[in-house]
Amino acid sequence: MDKAGCRTIFVGAGANVAHPNYGSPRETLVAALLELGRRNVEVLRHSPWYRTAPVPVSDQPWYVNIVAEVATDLSADDLLLNLHAIEDLFGRVRTVPNAPRLIDLDLLDYRGEIVAPTAGKATLPHPRMADRAFVLRPLFDLVPEWRHPISGVPIKDLLAALPPEQEAYRF
Repeated sequence: MDKAGCRTIFVGAGANVAHPNYGSPRETLVAALLELGRRNVEVLRHSPWYRTAPVPVSDQPWYVNIVAEVATDLSADDLLLNLHAIEDLFGRVRTVPNAPRLIDLDLLDYRGEIVAPTAGKATLPHPRMADRAFVLRPLFDLVPEWRHPISGVPIKDLLAALPPEQEAYRF
């Protein structure tokens, strides 16, 4: 990995509803990381666990979030397809935006690549990651020198710009 983490792939994971088969959100995310390993995606390491406020602020349960550094020979598009397949396997149903969820897996950064939104393709980096404490705080734990691939803004500056209601606590 170079100083900006450009050769690295980062996946965000979160949940805020207990899963009927796997248990708590944390147990569900552990199971999802194991499932990644069965799909030609090696989890190299992951951040500490975080409890995070829902975005936007609502009365739904707080989330459990981590960011994982992964290695794979899959393309970004194939990796994203695998993340969606795992969500489907775990019973995620997409209803309304920002709804409570059993599991959420996001491709955050794929080796520093920049890909504009295109139907059926991975948008890189994740289009909202720079505005989310539940992504930036765990990512900072893994790569405090990370810079946003498009803006070049250091992660510490992105964190400083977040609104205070985006609470995130290690546990």
